[in-house]
This record gives sequence, structure tokens and C-alpha cells, in this order.
Amino acid sequence: MLMKADPSSQLAPATDEGTPVSVKIRERLAAARKRFHANDNIADFIQPGELEALLDEVEVKMQGVLDSLVIDTVGDHNTGDTARRVAKMYLNEVFRGRYVKAPSITEFPNAEHLNELMIVGPITVRSACSHHFCPVIGKLWIGVMPNEHTNVIGLSKYARLAEWVMGRPQIQEEAVVQLADLIMVKTQPDGLAVVMEASHYCMAWRGVKDMDSKMINSVMRGSFLKDAALRREFLALIPR
Repeated sequence: MLMKADPSSQLAPATDEGTPVSVKIRERLAAARKRFHANDNIADFIQPGELEALLDEVEVKMQGVLDSLVIDTVGDHNTGDTARRVAKMYLNEVFRGRYVKAPSITEFPNAEHLNELMIVGPITVRSACSHHFCPVIGKLWIGVMPNEHTNVIGLSKYARLAEWVMGRPQIQEEAVVQLADLIMVKTQPDGLAVVMEASHYCMAWRGVKDMDSKMINSVMRGSFLKDAALRREFLALIPR
């Protein structure tokens, strides 16, 4: 005789004990209706201690990848700890910009009312393409046209912001736009220009295996977009 299920048992909340931490983070993102694309920052949805638990989870799954690649990680002394090393590399280094909050940036008023072109660069940037997780390595230049209301930030802070944005699986076109948006919010200048030149190892290491080609793209905002002479001055001063 079939026993009828108790409806109350179906309505009881499920315990999260044993639930992978990645699932908990996804559920928070879904509840807040926030996207979590490869180049999004999700630090606001990670609770204290969960990044360490996520590292353990990624290690286990990376070990599964190595097993599926038929690599003897038990007998091979070179790959015995590879799963852990790769997990740490992704979460703590290469993709760190996804999991930690933006660096603290001290902003100062433009007390001297500076209104001349300022260029920062070249800033070395390292990222990974979101298509193949291959390295993207290059340089970028930032041009700022301040006004009397512009917030002034230290030169090294531009590099820190760039590192935070680039520390995610990215495509170069979107990365430069993200960085430009962030700097515009932080500094409120009259104009902003960002140019990036990078080598993509998804093209050099695989596929056509072209070691020499690079990608160059730019974003112009405000006065750099409207003033052709200012734009030409910035591009002429970039030492390429």
C-alpha cells in the first residue's frame, strides 16, 4: 500500500548543510537579480570565509578535470599538487578582480584648478580571455582632462583600478569600457581617454598561432570625444 506523502515535509525549508558554497553564492545573486558574467565583480555576495571554501571546491573540481585528462597526479610528482595550485591561481590571482571589492582609492579636490592634459602609462595589464582562459598581456594609457571639480587620485591608483578590472576573464573591448566607466565615476573629469594594446594568447598559443599580432582599442569620453585636436594630442604623446 502506497503511503501518502506528508505535505508539511514538502514545505519544510531545506538545510544548507553540505550545499556547495558556489551554489549558495549563486542563490544570493539570483535572489538579488544580479548577473554573474565572467567579467562581473561578485564580491558583495561572498560572505566571510566563503572564498577559502570556494577555493577548496574549485580544487576538487580541478582534480576531476586532471583525472578526465588522464593525468596520473598520484604517480607524477610534477602534478601532485596541481589542482590546488590552479585553484589558488584562479581565485587569488588571475581572477581576483571577480571576488574582492574595488581597491580603496583616496580622492583629493582639485585645489589648484588643474585643467591641462594628464597622461598615465604605460600601465602593464594582465588578464585572461573569457573564451579560452588564455592570457591577455599588454599595456594601457590613460588620458585625463580635469576641471576644477575633478577628484584627483594618485598615479598608482590608476594602475590598481586597472588591475582590479583586468583581473577577470575578459574580452579586451569590454575591459577598456569597464575601466573607463570606473575612472569617470571616481574622478569626474571633463574628458577621459583609454588606449590598450595587448597580445592575446588564444591567438598566439592556439588557433592560428600568430605570435606577433596585437589588438589595440580605445575609449574616448567627454572632451576627448568632442575635441579632435585634444584627441590627436593625446594619441601623439603616447610612446608606442
